[in-house]
Amino acid sequence: MPRRSHLASLLVALLLTSAGASACAGSPTSSPSVVPQPAPASPAGSAAAGSAVAGSPADVAEMSGIDVVFLSTMVGHSERTLQIVRLARDRVRDDALRTLAAAIEATEADELAAMRGWLPTAGPGASAAAHQHEGHGDEAALDRLRTAPDADVDRVLRAVLADHQRAAADLARAQVGVGRNERVRDLARRIQQSRTAEVELLRGTP
Repeated sequence: MPRRSHLASLLVALLLTSAGASACAGSPTSSPSVVPQPAPASPAGSAAAGSAVAGSPADVAEMSGIDVVFLSTMVGHSERTLQIVRLARDRVRDDALRTLAAAIEATEADELAAMRGWLPTAGPGASAAAHQHEGHGDEAALDRLRTAPDADVDRVLRAVLADHQRAAADLARAQVGVGRNERVRDLARRIQQSRTAEVELLRGTP
């Protein structure tokens, strides 16, 4: 099984396990009414995303465990996305790829700020998600970028980012199916759409 598929399966299993635990404990009786949403992504890989405002600590109490696991995992994933982009951005030669990478960086920085605001404290679910994210093999991808000759940086960045963003789309798709909090599920829908569009652009870049 390819590394990306294995990662996606592990993360989806983590979400489904949390969903089962939440079902045993009972469904939330309310959903947050004041949690802000990150700005919607543009069709071209989220180039026009606006600033996101962090939610208050009280919002977290109205999220289920599965929502916390998803947000915590996506925080780690977005942190790694920014690391990937920033590692290669000064070496990218192709203008279209440079523009796409900048759009990804801006969008995920905004989303990351929002998700961190929604998670002012780290519970057991957050710890489990962070641990799960650590083992998905991105260190090897970063090493590929660090050691890539200048002539190969664009190709390696496309491959690394496409794999990374595809995993995010898979995780978001799972959250849409099993998440409890509608605001978090809406964020997952946006992530699924934007990452899928980014993968298509990365594949289509000459």
